[in-house]
Amino acid sequence: MSASIFKTKGIVLRTVTYGETSLIVSVFTERFGAQSYLVNGVRSAAKKGKGGANLFQPAALLDMVVYHQDRKSLQRIKEFHWNRQHEGIFTDITKNAVALFMVELLSKCLRQPEENAALFEFTEDAFMALDRATPMVQANLPLFFSLHLTHFFGILPRLADAEEMQGETLYFDLVDSLISDREPRHPHYVTGTAVVTLAELLRVRQPEELEQLLLQRELRRQLLQVIERYYMQHIQDFGMLKTLPVLKEILS
Repeated sequence: MSASIFKTKGIVLRTVTYGETSLIVSVFTERFGAQSYLVNGVRSAAKKGKGGANLFQPAALLDMVVYHQDRKSLQRIKEFHWNRQHEGIFTDITKNAVALFMVELLSKCLRQPEENAALFEFTEDAFMALDRATPMVQANLPLFFSLHLTHFFGILPRLADAEEMQGETLYFDLVDSLISDREPRHPHYVTGTAVVTLAELLRVRQPEELEQLLLQRELRRQLLQVIERYYMQHIQDFGMLKTLPVLKEILS
């Protein structure tokens, strides 16, 4: 069966060199989900000053014309160009660290090459918000993104109804995905200020609202560690986030 040609937007996840002039690029596409593409000759073009390879940076948002064939593990790209060229993500050290964290987290969760337009829109909006973010928003955005990303994989933490929570202490049950005032009967939970802040973050609907969330650096670090534990509990073979140590050091 021959491949058909489609237009789709895509967010670059990972790039590796192939041969002397080509790349293999992992892309989260709007139309087909996560896909791998062979891009021939693009590194040769870059050496001649024609550009191309620089477009395939992690977090880049592209418009692509692709050849697609179902059940094929390696597709091909016919045409590609910027959909929107980020102004800050590729030049600002902190924003780039946040972007790489978001890319790695998303990559670890994407297992099936299936269309998920809602997830694509959420991710696209998050990168656009990061690109224009103030220092306070960019510092809190990794928490917002990682918490709300869970919705698309069926593991969004739940908040117990306010009228049901009578105690002053809150617990985040990492197994049952519940924030409540009831202490779990197993050791996989978190309590304290971190849980109160997680509950606040779950109520945030737009990245711009993060401007009002004033958090200390150490609390952000603690929250990111909790969220990593949560993903490890629910996403098979999730493993440690390689970008997290860098992110925790660079965020103010």
